Amino acid sequence: MSAVAVTGLGAITPLGPDVAALTEGLLAGRSGVRVLEGEPWDALPARLAATVDLEGRLERVEARTLDRVQQLALVAAREAWDDAGQPAVEPERLAVVIGSGIGGALTLLAQYDVLRAKGPRSVSPHVVPMLMPNGPAATVGLALGARAGVHTPVSACASGAEAIAVALELLRSGRADVVVTGGSEACVHPLPMAGFAQMRALSTRHDEPEAASRPYDKGRDGFVLGEGAGVLVLETEEHARARGARVHARLAGAGLASDAHHVTAPDPAGTGAARSITLALQDAGITAAEVGHVNAHATSTPLGDLAEARALALALGSHRPAVTATKSCTGHLLGAAGAVEAVATVVALRDGVVPAVRNLDDLDDEADVDAVRVVPRVFAHEAALSTSFGFGGHDVSLVLVR
Repeated sequence: MSAVAVTGLGAITPLGPDVAALTEGLLAGRSGVRVLEGEPWDALPARLAATVDLEGRLERVEARTLDRVQQLALVAAREAWDDAGQPAVEPERLAVVIGSGIGGALTLLAQYDVLRAKGPRSVSPHVVPMLMPNGPAATVGLALGARAGVHTPVSACASGAEAIAVALELLRSGRADVVVTGGSEACVHPLPMAGFAQMRALSTRHDEPEAASRPYDKGRDGFVLGEGAGVLVLETEEHARARGARVHARLAGAGLASDAHHVTAPDPAGTGAARSITLALQDAGITAAEVGHVNAHATSTPLGDLAEARALALALGSHRPAVTATKSCTGHLLGAAGAVEAVATVVALRDGVVPAVRNLDDLDDEADVDAVRVVPRVFAHEAALSTSFGFGGHDVSLVLVR
């Protein structure tokens, strides 16, 4: 199948307001994790989060009718669109695919509090468009005037990556010439954090917040909830070539599979995840030996990291590419994770440098991966892999090439 051009990149993450800050933060090994203090956080058993500074990024009038997840998506999409040179494209040939695992959770929860405290006449008339899961995609579609379709994959922590896979098919099928795609999430709130804590999924390393997210490390004790958005502008090769676009990299293939194992726990053998990787390689028409780098899903959970390590071994055999786990710096951005990590993978390919895994002090004996440690690593392979897995058994892998 044909590859498509990546011509624009945008991101707003706990490491900063744009792609440059994300890149610098990952290469420097900075952490965006902090302890949440005061009401209503003090009662939570896990109070660590990686949050974003949105101050000054949107006009106040514009922001007040958008949930935070929509605001993040819009900021990242505008950066990506500008980075692509604001391509001239007919509205009927422009599509948007932005995934979100939860959608406008902050609006839903806050407005329910308003309903209970003040009654139905005090509820915002904007509440429905602010809480709907397709809100981020709709917001970006309206801002750009996209008329070739606006779509919202919802597949938990694989949502952002699945959105990119859907965008690839839209371009290959001829339904669009340009697709703005990615993921957004903003649900740092006591309720989801309490729920994750009850599952014992969150790190409780409150005395060392910047050391809490530690993929593949023997001392890992759970993930750190984060927020943010990542967006890519994808174009057909013909459209990008015709307008003389700068191309960061190419999206060559995608693979989607599912575990059918458990609603939250990964298949410990990693078979579904491995199948998504194999399908992505086949779709891209490359072999495992051509992959020089993997941006792993690696959330810093005891079960998840090992399941993915086994999946990589199943899919790639004896070949061991350089593996990074950027959640060690950003925390876990849920539905935005796959998109932000796709952006990071494009940058790594373009610049030929893989960021190191932060906090990887003692590699788990069962994690047979060539994890990049301490300092970034230069690599010269032509292809890289980005993996994303979500509750419900969703498995998505993307292949990007130079």
